[in-house]
Amino acid sequence: MRYRDSHMTGADKPITPPLEHLPAEDAPTPVLKGIEAIRDAWKRLPAKPGVYRMIGADGEVLYVGKAKNLKNRVGQYAQGRGHTNAIYRMIHQTLSMEVIVTATETEALLLETNMIKRLKPRYNVLMRDDKSFPYIAIRTDHSFAALQKHRGAKSFKGKFYGPFASAGAVNRTLNTLQKAFLLRSCSDSTFSGRTRPCMLYQIKRCSAPCVDLVNGDEYAALVKDSVDFLEGKSVELQDRLAVEMREAAERLEFEHAARLRNRIRALASVRASQGINPSTFDEADVFAMHVEGGQSCIQVFFFRAGQNWGNRAYFPRHGGEETAADIMGAFLAQFYDDREPPKLVLVNIEPTDQELLEEALCVRAECKVEIRRPERGEKREIVDAALLNAREALGRRMAETGSVAKLLDGVAEVFGLSQRPERIEVYDNSHIQGTSALGAMIVAGPEGFAKNQYRKFNMERAKFNGDDFAMMKAMIKRRFARMLAEREETTEEQAPEPESNVSDGGVDFSKERDEPERETKFGAWPDLVLIDGGEGQLNAALEALEELGLKNRIKIAGIAKGVDRDAGRERFFIPGKPPFRLDEKSPVLYYLQRMRDEAHRFAIGAHRGKRSANIAKNPLDEIGGIGPARKRALLDRFGSARGVSRAALAELETVDGVNTELAKRIYDFFRKA
Repeated sequence: MRYRDSHMTGADKPITPPLEHLPAEDAPTPVLKGIEAIRDAWKRLPAKPGVYRMIGADGEVLYVGKAKNLKNRVGQYAQGRGHTNAIYRMIHQTLSMEVIVTATETEALLLETNMIKRLKPRYNVLMRDDKSFPYIAIRTDHSFAALQKHRGAKSFKGKFYGPFASAGAVNRTLNTLQKAFLLRSCSDSTFSGRTRPCMLYQIKRCSAPCVDLVNGDEYAALVKDSVDFLEGKSVELQDRLAVEMREAAERLEFEHAARLRNRIRALASVRASQGINPSTFDEADVFAMHVEGGQSCIQVFFFRAGQNWGNRAYFPRHGGEETAADIMGAFLAQFYDDREPPKLVLVNIEPTDQELLEEALCVRAECKVEIRRPERGEKREIVDAALLNAREALGRRMAETGSVAKLLDGVAEVFGLSQRPERIEVYDNSHIQGTSALGAMIVAGPEGFAKNQYRKFNMERAKFNGDDFAMMKAMIKRRFARMLAEREETTEEQAPEPESNVSDGGVDFSKERDEPERETKFGAWPDLVLIDGGEGQLNAALEALEELGLKNRIKIAGIAKGVDRDAGRERFFIPGKPPFRLDEKSPVLYYLQRMRDEAHRFAIGAHRGKRSANIAKNPLDEIGGIGPARKRALLDRFGSARGVSRAALAELETVDGVNTELAKRIYDFFRKA
């Protein structure tokens, strides 16, 4: 067992055991497992707050937990009774324990949450979706503020409003704000380079401050109105605009009155589309959880500035024996691990360790955060609305999962798999007469398409020259060579360290395992590989697997379009068997077509992007020593890259920033054989 003392500063403080307790160097160390390993570790634990990790075979982190008193908490595992089936399995698989001591239980909770998100232990409740939320930003680092969508670190000066539940929610709000306030959304470089209004001005989405069609004071007033709206003063803003509209109409300034009317309509449409707009609080996050059939859904609603800024459903991973309160507590801790919480969090189920969680959130937000389960009134109605959404989302997911499970069983039967596939990889490639050649891999499984695991493979034109078979072989070989390499690296990094020669009186701090388990891009082993193509592509893929020693270890098949490329008449190829077809009305055939079409869509989309990038390339970018400034100077002088290529050496030397040496380099570049 290893542990270190930490006060959340990252500094290790080893405790050196007395020398008289150390056994002889050649004394054999017994290999302990399960409850014996836990009891052995428990003997040396301090009665202090901290975080403990259960370590299994190959260094896998099985579970991460926190405790107010480490000795008492781990002692419960050491008793060996009163546990759920999942905990019994975890105890049986434990080979060692690692401990980090903290100053307080709050620090232990924060550290536990961070480690769970990094290590993803199999016996912990996992949030599974930790993508950052989008915000609306008003950049104030320019004399004319810009309105834009923003994700990630707040690295520039401005005001940020959010979070919004999705990019779609942000885009809809931004679209309305552009209609209502006519703020610019372009970059500073685009703004400074404009000589006439852009299309956004023509469609009345921008006031064109770039060409002085609005003065600074008028634009600042528009920025202030947008800030008022985003900070919850929309009703007062609409009332003021209505007064201004009537006054403009009385002065017979009908065009100005019409613009104000359009702004009022745009603002009203935002509130109407948001549905629920609370009156008893301005800012809160609402969490409602529904549990059924060993699965759960947590629906999250975001309210900011008295407005509903969208909702999102989460499906945390957990065992069937976890209580609802434990799931809610673990989810909230992970949800706010890298997000700033609001002052009010509404829930339908009070989380485990609620007071401790509130204290931890207060540390993160630097203000008081309250977690409340409302019993009546508007807050209860909003929580009930979120619960209804959670119940319906879980029902849809369970129905979809059930149907996908049946389809995967059918896939297993068609391709002779021993069990239902959990990971199916589909490969396709795309090019135009060998140019912009690109391969693509998509991944599907019980939860649908895993788009975060899609991969693109760039292919060299000179190497393949449009040879589809060679491209397929190279792509398969590259993918599975990386898989073998990363799995080997992971095995070496996670290999169990030799047991330390420590008796009950001391602990060995010679090595620590503080780094998270390596996350691999290609380390996952597929249950089935589908090749978009016929016998030729399949044989090329088999050659690649044979060279890697994987020919008989990877289940692989080809799917070729039917006669006249008609959908429904696809032929399937399996090594060692004659080609076959499925019934045209078979649900499994439709499922396989969907995967093949998704791979084709992804490959074509990636190919188009690469081709567009190649078209936009300028030969000047390939010449060393030419940056943006010199490139612009050359293009301003000669009009295009072709003009530069035709220029004489003396003419090149007259361009600002181009010395004799660089001019010679440019001249030679365009005249090389």
